[in-house]
Amino acid sequence: MTAPPYQRIADDIRRRIAAGDLAPGDRIPSTRRIAQDWGVALATAARALTTLQQEGLIQARPRVGSVVAPREPAARRAAAPAPDAAAADRDLTRERIVRAAVGIADAEGLGALSMRGVAAKLGVATMSPYRYVDGKDALVLLMADAAFGEASFPDDPPEGWRARVELAARTLWSLYRKHPWLAHLGPVTRPLALPNVIAYGDWLLSALDGLGLDVRTRFDLHVLLYSQVVGLAAHLEDERRAEAATGLTDDEWMDRQSAGFAELAASGRYPTFTRVIGELEAVGGYDLRLDELFEFGLRRLLDGIAVGLGAGLGDPGATRP
Repeated sequence: MTAPPYQRIADDIRRRIAAGDLAPGDRIPSTRRIAQDWGVALATAARALTTLQQEGLIQARPRVGSVVAPREPAARRAAAPAPDAAAADRDLTRERIVRAAVGIADAEGLGALSMRGVAAKLGVATMSPYRYVDGKDALVLLMADAAFGEASFPDDPPEGWRARVELAARTLWSLYRKHPWLAHLGPVTRPLALPNVIAYGDWLLSALDGLGLDVRTRFDLHVLLYSQVVGLAAHLEDERRAEAATGLTDDEWMDRQSAGFAELAASGRYPTFTRVIGELEAVGGYDLRLDELFEFGLRRLLDGIAVGLGAGLGDPGATRP
């Protein structure tokens, strides 16, 4: 009987590890890359990686992906008990399911998440998670609420609206840094009615209280600040997807594009672009760092709000566009 596709993929990676082609710490192809190379669904690729994880051959590392696990002495491997699927099924809880799902999404992105993959990661029957979660859509909401629940704010907030808003924005940015998939849950026009998401909004809105702003302006600023963070954070997951799809780091990709940019700059058709590129080269180039861009954007946005407050921003008598 022909082995199922996920097993053939796992066998191939297992052989490469055994032969030394993949050494401890080496990156394993991502779920998306495996799906492309083997012509299989993302769920099939995820199941192959989960199988290898359960065998202890690979490990998932946040923001890195799957890597070959450190080699374990043969005597220890032989002494390790075989996983008991029935026992794992008995110990299954919604919390464990959510935690496993978050681990998959952190390592491989939301595209790699499936109920089957979560079951395989936990070593339980394929349908077992459905006893606790209705399906993937419901699971993603639970994951989002759990991730936002990691945020905490001090009982004694810092003095001043700006310090409080900065704390809220940086807390949110750190969450997206840890869980990049959060930025792809849906558009800002379709907010999620989740307790821990609302808790973040409550803190930010409270930071804008007492500034003499009308309620619509306060909520506009809340949405604007949230969108500023989420819009930038969306690039975190896109960055990882691009690297998985191309096999190139950002620096490697830019190196391959340098000739094309140089040709465009030399064409004479884009004088301002050419001048700015020359100025950047004169000061050592430009490195686009998302963390630095976040801080730059946050400062400028808050500077604008501060100026607006001095100019009567949010005056209830003002005409709204």
